[in-house]
Amino acid sequence: MIFLLTHTGRPAAIRSAERVVLGLLRCGIGVRVLTDEAVDLSAALPLPAEVELVTEGGPGAVEGCELIIVLGGDGTLLRGAEFARASGVPMLGVNLGRVGFLAEAERDDLDKVVDRVVTKQYEVEERMTLDVLVRNDGHVVHTDWALNEASVEKQARERMLEVVTEVDGRPVSRFGGDGVVCATPTGSTAYAFSAGGPVVWPEVEALLMVPISAHALFAKPLVTSPRSVLAVEVQPKTPHGVLWCDGRRTVELPAGARVEVRRGAVPVRLARLHHASFTDRLVAKFALPVAGWRGAPQ
Repeated sequence: MIFLLTHTGRPAAIRSAERVVLGLLRCGIGVRVLTDEAVDLSAALPLPAEVELVTEGGPGAVEGCELIIVLGGDGTLLRGAEFARASGVPMLGVNLGRVGFLAEAERDDLDKVVDRVVTKQYEVEERMTLDVLVRNDGHVVHTDWALNEASVEKQARERMLEVVTEVDGRPVSRFGGDGVVCATPTGSTAYAFSAGGPVVWPEVEALLMVPISAHALFAKPLVTSPRSVLAVEVQPKTPHGVLWCDGRRTVELPAGARVEVRRGAVPVRLARLHHASFTDRLVAKFALPVAGWRGAPQ
């Protein structure tokens, strides 16, 4: 059984879903989709009666499934990661958006994807996650997680957010700015990259802390041990901030709130079809110029 998650707002995704559904059913592989998505899919194509429908309900939605196939852009892939983490079922992403670093295949690879899934020719790797908690007045008031990043950001566009950053219980720097991104290596090519952080290869175990538009002499990106605990304290007498986890889940941070970020206890499992290096993926996704490269002497 395959759980299929689709960005039904994209016509290309609906056409891709049709190819995947028919290809899997033709090979005797069951397909399960969310009821809400089935309504949108059925408006464009009649879903075969063999397709199993399920209401969205956390890990129960993918119980008994071998794989989660996600068709869409980065936002849909992060939505799929929520199902993957909660259930332990691997996720295979097909990019129908722009960059799609979490995706393993592109739209033109759909037939290959179906063939590899049917013949079980894929490998599974684990990606680090973040466990996030928010304290206020010494009490834990919110817990969350992230695959890419947890970002502490200003809420009011016209005002800076004053914060103090901390690593392993020791203060690092106080500054005003737009906020701070705490990221995994997987998230180093997402928001942290846009904020000026380094690209970190996925197999590197580390945590990143990247200031966003900081007004400070020392506000550089930091790369720490995966065992470190990162913290961002919203200072008193500063406007409220907001915590975003993977750009999907949010909670308000009053002045004085403290956000702690550490390596997540539960990873996300990704299905891999290719053995291409991350370097090649980086060059392809960002269309980096490599003309003139001759390679190492033989």
